[in-house]
Amino acid sequence: MSAAIQTQGFSRSQCVVGLRAALKVLDKWKASSEQACRILRISRSTYTRARQGDAQWAVGLDFDQMQRISLVLNIHAALRLIFDNPDNVYGFPSMENRNEFFSGRAPLEIMAQGDMISLYETFRRIDALRGAQW
Repeated sequence: MSAAIQTQGFSRSQCVVGLRAALKVLDKWKASSEQACRILRISRSTYTRARQGDAQWAVGLDFDQMQRISLVLNIHAALRLIFDNPDNVYGFPSMENRNEFFSGRAPLEIMAQGDMISLYETFRRIDALRGAQW
């Protein structure tokens, strides 16, 4: 196990569980494989292996990649709290958004720019919608 993995406290098998969960969410959001790889900062081969479902496969991910997985899962959790309808929960990331931050682009398009700031700011904007409901 690499020092980076030990420092962040995740085993290689835990990394796989998180990665596969995030990929399932991205798949339901209708993200392309290229978008998913940019959002999570993973290689095409890691993407392919993770989707194959091999129970013996394990991968080490760095802190940045695990943060990206966490943000995708937290965006999904926020959408589940905001919307009751599964079509909205899974469709919202692909919908054009006229909010000032999105400027007519879909949240998925912003996230797929590949930088951490775009992913984090997308999370912040979606998470803020939860507060608007109370």
